[in-house]
Formats: sequence, structure tokens, C-alpha cells
Amino acid sequence: MARIKYYYDTETCKYERVKVKTQDVILNFLGLVSLIVGCSVGLLMLYNTYFESPKELMLQNEIEDLKYYYGSLEEDVTKMNNILAALEQRDDDIYRIVLGAEPIDTEIRNAGIGGTDRYEDIRSSSSEFRDEIVSLAENVDKLKRKMYIQSKSYDEIVELAENKAKLYAAIPAIQPVANKELIRLASGFGYRIHPVYKVKKLHTGIDFSASIGTPIYATADGTIEDIRVSFSGYGKTVKIDHGYGFKTRYAHMHEFAVKEGQKVKRGQVIGYVGNTGTSTAPHLHYEVIKNNRKINPVHYFFNDLNPDEYEKIVELASIENQSLGM
Repeated sequence: MARIKYYYDTETCKYERVKVKTQDVILNFLGLVSLIVGCSVGLLMLYNTYFESPKELMLQNEIEDLKYYYGSLEEDVTKMNNILAALEQRDDDIYRIVLGAEPIDTEIRNAGIGGTDRYEDIRSSSSEFRDEIVSLAENVDKLKRKMYIQSKSYDEIVELAENKAKLYAAIPAIQPVANKELIRLASGFGYRIHPVYKVKKLHTGIDFSASIGTPIYATADGTIEDIRVSFSGYGKTVKIDHGYGFKTRYAHMHEFAVKEGQKVKRGQVIGYVGNTGTSTAPHLHYEVIKNNRKINPVHYFFNDLNPDEYEKIVELASIENQSLGM
């Protein structure tokens, strides 16, 4: 039961019952509610000051995870940059030098990506990590560009290597007959006594003395350009086009082992030594032609000779004697 309150009325000298107004009840109630709400808010603020809510704990854990993954990504980008830098150095200092190509300019490798701000959306975000994200995005884009440039460089190197390999294969780099003892070189390039006219004439090749039927080898890869038979001059001849301005001629042959248009490899038998045309003894007259000019073949015998042997054959080729044919 509600307690009934009285007060003493001095005028009537009696105890009178206290009458509570509805307005007072409402005000008292509102005051109590306000006090309760205020205390609750205060306690909640105090709790939040010293304790984290489950949601905040979850968000904080997510932030820590993001920081970890960001750091891990930065480390990966740094490692990839270091690996790429090593590849770039090897590309410039080894591959391109060996293949005779100019290194790629540093400014080209480090060039940025032009145009509008690619990271405007990130910069305008409210994320507290926007600066770090922009920095990482920039590094990744630079890395992508460097990798693209390096991949194009490797494409170029592969092409250069293929061309270089073809060039090396096209150089007449061996002797056209077996000559391990270096005794078959009979007459060298230059002015020699003509075997018929007995006057000095320019001998445009090298004569190798050998018995009839001795195999003759292509001195480089190429295509058989011309096969001729004549009763004078060079006699039976084979001419090979090696590309890159190189051609070779093999004269005074006895028999052919190839046909016009046939592709041959260095060291492949193309025919046999003979004594045809203007020739005084069985031998092979061998010529090297570079850009339509006949040059001294002895300077190209470097694949099958060591330095001492090369020096000896150069000395033998320089002797001014009589040639064995045209």
C-alpha cells in the first residue's frame, strides 16, 4: 500500500492529509528517469573508455590483419624489385654486350606511367591507410612496367641471339678440305705466278692440293646458288650463298654431291677434288666473296685451327709461289 503522508496545520491545530498533485508525480518520475539515464550514460562512457566493445575488438583485429598483409605485400614487392634489378643488370652487362646491343637506358626502365591521377579514388577515401595504399599501388605499377620492358628486352635478345647464331653459321670458318697436317695449302691469296702464262696475276683464292676424289666440305651454312661445268677457267664449280653478304666458290672439282637450290650445312660434303678447267694438277681452288668482293679466305680459318696452326697456315699462304690453276 502507498504510504499516506500528513502535515500539521497550525491554523486548525490538526494533522491534515498531504495531497500530491499529478504534476508533481510526473516531475518526480521524469527526474528519476533522467537520473537513471544520466547514470547509465556515464557508466557506459566509463566502460567504453577502459573497455572495448566486441565490435571494436573485431574491427581492431581486422586492422591488425590488414597491417600484417600490407607489410607482407611490401616485402614481396621489394623482393621482386631486387630480383628484377638483378635481371636488368645481367641483361645490360652480359646478354646485350655479348650480342652487340646497346643497354636499355635507365630513364626508360624507370619511366613512370603518365596521364591522370590513377589513384584519385584512393586519395579521396576516408581510410586512414590511404597514403600507404597509394604508395603500394604506385610501386606495383612501376614493377609491372619494369617487367613489361624487361620481357620486351628478352624478346629482342632472343631475336638477336637467333640472328647472331645464323650469322656465325654463315661465316666460312673452316677449311674446305681435310688439312690437319697443314700440308695441302699449295698457293695463297694475292699476286702469284700464273701456271700457264708465267706472269704475276692476282690469285683470288687459295689452292689446296689433294688427290682426285678427296671430299670437299661446305665451309658454312648456305644454299647452293650455282653449279657450272666448263672446259677452261674454273672447270667444274659450285658456288654457295651463305647470306649476310658471304659467298664461297669451289673450283676445278671432279664430281658434285649437291644440286642447285639445295640447302647445306657447314662440314657437309658438296663434291670432290678434281683437275678440271685450267688446272695443272689435282687441287681445289677456294674463294671467299664478301659483299661481291673477293677476300683472303685464310683469315676465316678459325673454327678448326688453334692459334699456332692458324699462324702457320697464314705464313704458308703468304709465300709467293706459282698457283695450280685459275
